[in-house]
Amino acid sequence: MAVTRLREFLKFEAAGGIILMLTAVLAIVIKNSSLASFYDYFLEVPFTIALGTAGLSKPVLFWINDGLMAIFFLLVGLELKREVLEGHLASRDQIVLPVVAAIGGMVVPALVFLAFNHQDPALARGWAIPSATDIAFALGVMLLLGDRVPVSLKVLLTSVAVIDDLGAIVIIAIFYTSSLSVLSLVLSAAALIGLYVMNRRGVVALAPYLLLGAFLWVCVLNSGVHATLAGVAIAFAIPLRATNLRGNSPARVLEKMLHPWVAYGILPLFAFVNAGLPLLGLTLQDLFASIPLGIALGLILGKPVGIMLGLFICIGLFSVRKPEAVEWSQLFGMSILTGIGFTMSLFIGGLAYTSLEAANEVRLGVLVGSIVSGVSGYLVLRMLSGKKA
Repeated sequence: MAVTRLREFLKFEAAGGIILMLTAVLAIVIKNSSLASFYDYFLEVPFTIALGTAGLSKPVLFWINDGLMAIFFLLVGLELKREVLEGHLASRDQIVLPVVAAIGGMVVPALVFLAFNHQDPALARGWAIPSATDIAFALGVMLLLGDRVPVSLKVLLTSVAVIDDLGAIVIIAIFYTSSLSVLSLVLSAAALIGLYVMNRRGVVALAPYLLLGAFLWVCVLNSGVHATLAGVAIAFAIPLRATNLRGNSPARVLEKMLHPWVAYGILPLFAFVNAGLPLLGLTLQDLFASIPLGIALGLILGKPVGIMLGLFICIGLFSVRKPEAVEWSQLFGMSILTGIGFTMSLFIGGLAYTSLEAANEVRLGVLVGSIVSGVSGYLVLRMLSGKKA
């Protein structure tokens, strides 16, 4: 059963990564064509949801980045909960290696970014941008290698990326929170208590969790804390080990239901609206501005250095068992792939900076860093792995 779930997870993430890549390319092509004005207009079209006199009217870009991405974070939360309680992070022996590697892979890229941007507090706000790994893209590249890559290496990459997502969630909650509304925070706390009570009382129907979760999302949106974090809170409340009348776990049912929508719909749509980088007039000098250079080098150099440092500390110094049938050269190739930071890096970049110029610099740095990491990681794994793993 566990192997089947892993295969389904890898299939969705890898195939979704390829679609993500295509939609990002499509966004860049449209942004640099005669359709650019329609692209920009689409992002700013107002969309309204109303109930009686109460309503919320925001542009399409908001609904994708703050609304649909909350569903993405809901799925991330469900995956985290499953992995920690029953999956590859359930025991101390399993969790130490990816946790230490992921911490190294978040700290070193941040330091690389700050090396270029520490002099200006406004620029330094983007320190977390190169710390994130896009699991869909990374597994999509591994999919291209077929059986040259052992399953244990894919499991390690998945575990590192899942912990990386958890780190990103904590970073967003602590460092990218605006001015707070006390009333909205109180209402958010009441919704969280309601979710907790339902969990403890053994409620297994999904509808009550999702309805109260929608209320929580609105409260968190108005509180100053980023609204997508509501998705994680809802995920942690939905029971994993309890079963409904059909003998199914509510958390697993929801995860299975959401996975194709997120992998094939929400994330590609997010990529499409956020990857549109205007290339007209772009020069090599633009890449050497502090923001894109810090992001690109953080992903290309900081990620593999941090990951390999964490792996060496665990395996070389504290004798933590290395994944089965995996060589150090393959671990190095995997560490390079963690420099693909597309989705979460763009997301954090949108929280860190508000100006159009900075947004384009973030796109440039993320795209260059992710492309170089993806291509070089693929080549390293292809050259250093045998014909079959």
